Amino acid sequence: MSPALTLPDGRRLALGTTPLLMGVVNVTPDSFSDGGMLKSADEAIAHAETLIAEGADIVDIGGESTRPGHAEVDAETERARVIPVISRLATRTRIPISIDSYKAEVAEAALGAGAAIVNDVWGCQREPAIADVAARFGAPMILMHNRDSIDPARDILDDVLRFLERSIAIAIAAGVPREQIVVDPGIGFGKTPAQNLAMIRDLRQLEQLGCAILLGASRKSTIGQITGQKVPAERLAGTLAAHLYGVSQGASIIRAHDIRPHADAFKVWTAIGDAP
Repeated sequence: MSPALTLPDGRRLALGTTPLLMGVVNVTPDSFSDGGMLKSADEAIAHAETLIAEGADIVDIGGESTRPGHAEVDAETERARVIPVISRLATRTRIPISIDSYKAEVAEAALGAGAAIVNDVWGCQREPAIADVAARFGAPMILMHNRDSIDPARDILDDVLRFLERSIAIAIAAGVPREQIVVDPGIGFGKTPAQNLAMIRDLRQLEQLGCAILLGASRKSTIGQITGQKVPAERLAGTLAAHLYGVSQGASIIRAHDIRPHADAFKVWTAIGDAP
């Protein structure tokens, strides 16, 4: 049987040779790329449905910005932002919804409202109880590497591997099977531009963790520094290059803002690979 994530309702989300696309829906006033764009639940739902029509396999909904220097919000505020979107969207689509949060309380409310995947940018290391929540609901987890500070001298690959090993151990101890875990190197989180590029280059090294790999380099500042594009929304070409390279290095899920161009790129990628 090909690898797959099993969702709480028993459906299986296949992880094949063509990467899955996770569309970003930020219900926040201050996200680095699109903060404040979606000012109501109606706008967020409409945006999510656009991403689905363009080819998103997963919709990732977040209510707290994680950009550098962001203002933290409490669980009550975060719930108030995401739950109206998730609860309504879940009745309108069969596409799995992931909750982008490191808070156990928010994850529990989101899964109860119809989300199917937990995407934790702190890999269970801010609130380990989030793993217990995912296990209780039977939800897959995405565990991301993160750091509070940037250290240019650090061996970033070793740091990512050791961090994710701890994250995986927390999740497994809580009852989340390894085959239900996806790891994310955390491009743009606690890393220099050179470290970000090194992690994309060395992405295949994460396979030693025994989990599927997600890559999310969409519109990141490292791409802007290389291309000279200061506006995040204008970094599509660089984003596609980074993501296609990541797919060549084993990424099975790509988290992106611009779904249609990614879907088209991956169709061509797959066609080339399947050519006789």
